[in-house]
Amino acid sequence: MQLETYVEELQRQLAAAAAAGTDETRETADRLSAALDAAARLMLIEALGAAASEITTELTPGSVDLRLRGRDPEFVVTQAPEWSESAPPAQATPPVAPAAVEGEESSTTRTTLRLPDELKSRVEAAAAHAGVSVNTWLVRTIASALDAGASRTLAQEIRQEVNKRVTGWVR
Repeated sequence: MQLETYVEELQRQLAAAAAAGTDETRETADRLSAALDAAARLMLIEALGAAASEITTELTPGSVDLRLRGRDPEFVVTQAPEWSESAPPAQATPPVAPAAVEGEESSTTRTTLRLPDELKSRVEAAAAHAGVSVNTWLVRTIASALDAGASRTLAQEIRQEVNKRVTGWVR
C-alpha cells in the first residue's frame, strides 16, 4: 500500500486552506507541508496498525499483520490452520486463542522484544510450521505459558537453561 497518494492529498488540502489567507499564511503552510510528510506517514501507519489489530481480534486464530517494506506498509493475512478434533494433521497443534486480559478483550499494546539471532530463527521456523505470523505465534505461546500447567513447564525449562551456563574465571 503506497501512502504517497494520501500524504500528497493532505498537503494539497493544507495548501488550499492556506490559499484563503495572507501571503504569510501561505508561506507558513509551504514550510509545514514538508514536515507534514513524516508526521502524516506515521499517523497513517499507526491507524493501519490499529485496524490490523482489531481485525486480528475478530479473525482469531487467524491474523492480519502490518509490515513495512521501505516506507510503504503492507498487510499480511494468515489464515487459521486447517485441522479437526478427530484427526489433526501430523505435528499440528490446534489453534489457541490468546488469553484476554479481563476487561480489555480488544485492546493491544505494542512491545519491542529483542531476541538473540538463533532464538529468532527458531521462533520464525516454529511460526512458519504452525502457519501463522511470528507475532501471532508469540502471542499464543505467551498466553499458553501463562496457563498454570505451562508456567511450571516454562520455569523448568528456564532452570535447565540456567544450569547449562558456566561462569567464572579461567587462567
